[in-house]
Amino acid sequence: MNKTTLADGSPVTPDHREIDPTTDQQRGYVVLSAEERAKGFVRPVRRSYVHLKCGALTKMSLPLAETYARQPDFYSGTFCVGCGTHFPLTEFHWDGTNEVVGS
Repeated sequence: MNKTTLADGSPVTPDHREIDPTTDQQRGYVVLSAEERAKGFVRPVRRSYVHLKCGALTKMSLPLAETYARQPDFYSGTFCVGCGTHFPLTEFHWDGTNEVVGS
């Protein structure tokens, strides 16, 4: 089983999925640990994606991007900065490609 932390490197907490009303994002996002990500990537590290429904470009932190690159199926959904909420990965393409996020 892969080791995980929150994106800031802190331990995963039971309340990490609570939505912060000031950002509409989760309190914390789970990522593969730095040790797991250091094992290498099976996909390119990409830092931004486009929501196909609204066209907004969302950028993510390096730990999140590296988690997608190490284990593309780690997440089932992601956040859209334009809509201010989470959606299934099938609604997003990596910026500059026609590739579905998480594929």
